[in-house]
Amino acid sequence: MKNTTTRRQFLGASLAAPLMSSGFGAGLLASQAPAAASQSGKGKKLLVLGGTRFLGPAIVDYALSKGYEVTLFNRGKSNPDLYSELETRIGDRDTGNLSALEEGQWDAVVDTSCYVPQHARKAAQVLKDRVGQYVLISTISVYDALNDGTAENRVDENGVIHEDSALSTMDNDVAESFMTINSAFAPGTNYYGPLKVLCERAVEEVLPGRTTSLRPGVIAGRDDPSDRFTYWVVRCAQGGEILCPGEPGQNFQYTDVQDLGQWSVDLGMAGTSGVFNTIGFPGRVTMEEFLHGCKIATGQTEATYTWADEEFLLENEVTPFTEMPFWLPKEAQHTYALDKLITTGAPFRPIGDTIRATLDWHRETRPADFKWRRYGMQPEREADLLAKWHAR
Repeated sequence: MKNTTTRRQFLGASLAAPLMSSGFGAGLLASQAPAAASQSGKGKKLLVLGGTRFLGPAIVDYALSKGYEVTLFNRGKSNPDLYSELETRIGDRDTGNLSALEEGQWDAVVDTSCYVPQHARKAAQVLKDRVGQYVLISTISVYDALNDGTAENRVDENGVIHEDSALSTMDNDVAESFMTINSAFAPGTNYYGPLKVLCERAVEEVLPGRTTSLRPGVIAGRDDPSDRFTYWVVRCAQGGEILCPGEPGQNFQYTDVQDLGQWSVDLGMAGTSGVFNTIGFPGRVTMEEFLHGCKIATGQTEATYTWADEEFLLENEVTPFTEMPFWLPKEAQHTYALDKLITTGAPFRPIGDTIRATLDWHRETRPADFKWRRYGMQPEREADLLAKWHAR
């Protein structure tokens, strides 16, 4: 049966479909994490919009390790007891209730929960006279290349997406109709990236020269609710014959959650303005290197890899990036320049640390018979495809 997946569908298979940049470098599997942060932030204050889910704790924990005083602003509904010792301001961006932020002074704010421009603009306006630097967690989905952009807008002459590459657009009237976070994720729509573009612009317009927009790809590590990175780590740890996508040498890239937490705080407190791709490593990593890294880091010696080509996967209607996380057909693969982030001195956690942290979390919190949900391939489906591949 011919595969009928359109380019737009597989480009939109992930809200932040990262792919292809840089990264092997030294320390792929090093067990030693970056040196512990020193208590050098005494007297400085950080505000976190969100703070209690996935990326939030990575930001908060790192800030506390630096000695910063941390204030949270959220609805008080997700993990409300996680940071009971910290000051928490209660409000709701969906209803426009930001009154809890009308008092206080902070050196920086990290906004983890902004998806519609009205929310971005209002938060920036409320905070503009009482915060130093505004750090917005954006996404690589802002790029026109990931939203079915025209060929000339996708990449530079070397096939690389830079921070100044073409961005997605949408009608302002349509954008202003989005009032809630959930509306940005409405089924059948592809507005996530274009809305994030407008969020970046809204904050910069209110706080010119005091805005830091970070563009991660797939964020991976403990507590990852998506399973895109987790699927490969767990599957490799299970061993046996593993169906792998496309070419072994295809570039591989993700964003470690703890790295992103640290970069957010460090750049904010340093007052480093601008837009930064925050995906990948200071060198190149291939999909094959990553999977062998999983094998080594998890201690699994019995895993074997079978690489099925793109034509076979598409003919068998394997959903790009969903059933096969991190895989997209060649025409949709992109490289993201990381030079700007590297020049800030940002540290990069060894990939082996992310693999082990992810596997430990999965085993600690999930049952042995856990079934993949949106991302990942069910065992029966994988076995069937492997049999078809070998029977060609």
